[in-house]
Amino acid sequence: MDTMTSTIKPGLDFPGVGVGLVILREGRLLLCRRMKAPEAGYWSIPGGKVDHLEMSLAAARREAEEETGLTIGHVEFLCHSEFIDAVDRHHWVSLIFVTRDTTGQPSLTEPDKLSAIDWFDLDKLPEPISAFAKDALAALK
Repeated sequence: MDTMTSTIKPGLDFPGVGVGLVILREGRLLLCRRMKAPEAGYWSIPGGKVDHLEMSLAAARREAEEETGLTIGHVEFLCHSEFIDAVDRHHWVSLIFVTRDTTGQPSLTEPDKLSAIDWFDLDKLPEPISAFAKDALAALK
């Protein structure tokens, strides 16, 4: 890979494709607190970048399992979301999925990316909430 190509980054130099996974259990939503841009310090659903040649549903499952330590079962499409931050130049288009089929207990498996992970009642969510989480919550209603 040449030097010019290696410095081009999805989401910063062109729209990035991301995924998110709404994880519900017993009426509660699993949220992670982000440490990195975009939306550092915001509570969000687990998710991340879709790798080249990776199906988006597989990426949603992979990202969620990596970030939470849970085993993810059946997953369904929920909605799409688009995030643009002109100041920091982030642009992400994300496919959001939902599951109610998980096993295990969530743990903070990526402390370099996330500062906290926890279950929240849908009517008692922490602030601030990420754009992707807001769009997912709107689609759940």
